[in-house]
Parts: sequence; C-alpha cells; structure tokens
Amino acid sequence: MSPDHPPGLDPDRLRGLLDTERPGLVGGPLTGRLIEGGRSNLTYEVTDGTSRWVVRRPPLGHVLATAHDMKREHRVISALHPTNVPVPRPVLLCEDEEVLGAPFYVMDFVEGTPYRTAEQLAPLGPERTRDAVLGLVDTLVELHAVDPAEVGLTDFGRPEGFLDRQLRRWGKQLDASRNRDLAGIDELHTALGRELPHSPAPTVVHGDYRLDNVLLGEDDHIRAILDWEMSTLGDPLTDLGLLVMYSVPLGLPDSPVSTTATAPGHPDPAEIVERYAARSGRDVSAVSWYTAFAWFKLAVILEGIHYRYTLGQTLGHGFDRIGELVPVFIEHGLTTLRQGSGKG
Repeated sequence: MSPDHPPGLDPDRLRGLLDTERPGLVGGPLTGRLIEGGRSNLTYEVTDGTSRWVVRRPPLGHVLATAHDMKREHRVISALHPTNVPVPRPVLLCEDEEVLGAPFYVMDFVEGTPYRTAEQLAPLGPERTRDAVLGLVDTLVELHAVDPAEVGLTDFGRPEGFLDRQLRRWGKQLDASRNRDLAGIDELHTALGRELPHSPAPTVVHGDYRLDNVLLGEDDHIRAILDWEMSTLGDPLTDLGLLVMYSVPLGLPDSPVSTTATAPGHPDPAEIVERYAARSGRDVSAVSWYTAFAWFKLAVILEGIHYRYTLGQTLGHGFDRIGELVPVFIEHGLTTLRQGSGKG
C-alpha cells in the first residue's frame, strides 16, 4: 500500500467528489494518512499540498450502522459550529458507500495537540497544565449551555429516562463479556440503580469528554473538541462525572490506561467540580453518583477489552494487563458511591 493511499481512503475518488460538491476547494492531487487515536472510527488527514482536511469513516469491515453513525457526528458538529463550542468546520457528508466503501464526512483540519498522558503534559509546567484543564471545564460549560432547540438538535437523543437506560446498557455490555468473577461489580451496578439521581434539563452530551479528545493550541486554549461518536441529548452531569473520574490518579505505575491526572499542576476533582458548578450554575450535589457511574462504565469497557484479549481477538501493547485494572476501577466506583452516600 503506498503511503498516500492508506486502507479505507481513496484520495482520487475523494477528490472527484469534492470537485463536484465543493468546486474550487481542492487545488491539486490529494494525499492522505491515517491519524492514530479516536475510539474506533478511522480518522485521516488529507492535503492538496496547501490546505488540509480531515476525513472520518467507520472501521474497515462489517459494522453495525448505529455503532459508527457518520451522519450523527457530522450533524452535531454542523449544529455546534456557529456556537461558542470549538469544533472543526464541517465540509461535507457523503452517505454514498460507492466513494470510499462506507459513509464518511470531511471537516477542516485544526492545528493543535491532544495530550494523552501526564508525561506529555508535564513539559507545559504546573501553571499552564492547570489553566489547560480548567479551560477544559469551561469549554464543557459552553457545550452544556447550548440550547438544543436553537441549534436544531431537539431530536438528537431521548433524554427521558437517560440515566436508567445508560445503566441498563452498560449492564448488558458487562453480561456480554462475563467470563470471570469480578468482586463488587454487581454490587456497584445495583447500588447505582438504587440511587439514581434526578437529571437536570437535558443538554448535548459529548459522552467521552476528556483532555485527549480535544486539541490544545500553542496558547493552551482549546481549538476543537473531537470524537463526537458517543454524543447525544442527555444528562450533562455524565460528562462532568467522566471528567472527574479522569482527574483521579489511578496510583498504578505504567498503567495501560492513559491519564493526565498525575501531571504537576493538574487540578484535583474538587476544584474541577467547583469550577463547573460556579460557571454553569448547576446543582452538582450528586456528582459522586456520576463519578461512580463513570468508574463502572470504564470497568465494563476494560473488561470487554480483556475478554476479547483472552479470546485472542485483541492484540497490542498493554492489552495483556488491562484485566488487572478492572478491579481497581470497581473499587474506585464503590468507594466514590459510599463517600457520596455518606455525605447525604
């Protein structure tokens, strides 16, 4: 395979489509490369030598249509682009599978850095690190301030019963990858169901909001939020709970799950919650539940990876140690929930 023609991307066919749909946009032959990262959808950088764009498409091979819905991703960034929420400018959605073998969309390339680990963040120094993470909180507040009706997203999800459905969904995911005893996980799932909080008014929810899903500019401001594949209308505090969870140091050296929480200057969970509450005006008294739910969700995701690894279906660095992490996430979830209940 030539370096300008990665699997799943045909630059000539893409150029033909862009010349037809967006005449004058592309100034010469296109080349492309696969960008690492993202949960599962494939992301490519394409260029004509002068300008750059990004192409997003589902993974190669057969996938469930709902699991990798390009139309939804394109729709949410198109809706948010005119708002204060930083997202790349959408260029084109193509649902014709003849062009690249699957639906895809094109958006502008945004210059910036995704920080995935504490080691990557450390060179910024404590002050810049703190500002970057607090900026992440402020940008989440901006996202949750968008009125779905005003941007045409009233039917983007089913917010009624959102938390209950989420809990059921991740319980089913757990059942699908059960092949060993996991002490405490059923207790955590049951306790979460018993203490289900009352959701605030629904907002656009990102679903996987963390530092390595945004691009930071050289001024440490967020240039773009990426990876909208989990986005929907729902309870905004689920995004906050996930952000808080990722701000807790795991206490595991050389963990296969990346975290920036141990970078010098990284705000602690209390400061993140306080910042969000002050800027959004939302009641965050149930934040322990949302954080415990995030620990549960990640435990289920990691157990799924571990299960596929035991079947020989997942290869890669660190996957052999993912299984050891699951009990740590369960214990964090139980502890967080107990602490929250103790307060109440």
